Amino acid sequence: MLFLLTAPRQTGKTRWLERLIGDFDAAGVSCRGVVAPGVWEEKPDGSFEKLGIDNLLLPGKRRLRFALRRDLAKAAGAFRPSSQSAAANLGWEISDDAMWEVNAHFAKMRSAGADGRLGKGGLLIVDELGPLELLRGGGLAEAVAAVADGALSGSEHALVVVRPELVDLAEERFARAWGGAKRIAPDEEGRLAVMRALRALGASGR
Repeated sequence: MLFLLTAPRQTGKTRWLERLIGDFDAAGVSCRGVVAPGVWEEKPDGSFEKLGIDNLLLPGKRRLRFALRRDLAKAAGAFRPSSQSAAANLGWEISDDAMWEVNAHFAKMRSAGADGRLGKGGLLIVDELGPLELLRGGGLAEAVAAVADGALSGSEHALVVVRPELVDLAEERFARAWGGAKRIAPDEEGRLAVMRALRALGASGR
């Protein structure tokens, strides 16, 4: 089954996803892929401002600095007009080096899944597929390929974060490979839907 986690920007999707990964870690269920926690700064008034985005490569949780807010990148001299994110006029300046590393992570995982070294089971996670991937054919292209692999990825289920305006496209493109798709929100109902689907895997210790 493919789960499409969708909700408006900055509504807690990644924090919800990190808690879910913790639940699966405790249950012995393998999570593979990438999760993208924000980099936040607390303001004097107690509010928080999002400055950037990191990537955690699963299952090892190696952390990469993935993106910096576009205005901050310009101020720091880190903005590259030739980058994929600049060409797409995104609000983030995405590091080409970090993008290469994440793609290499997914390529290695796909290779291991294809020849059986990963075994079967667990949850493939991609946080997130956005306009670079779904509209422009760039960005995390190996993550797109991993989702398109379906069960050949080595995982029995997948959870992909996708913004509401792209969720129809993602479902049309990937659902068949996973035997269907279910849209979920970052709430308790969504958590239970994924937990029910993976419960047998946790019970078997895979």
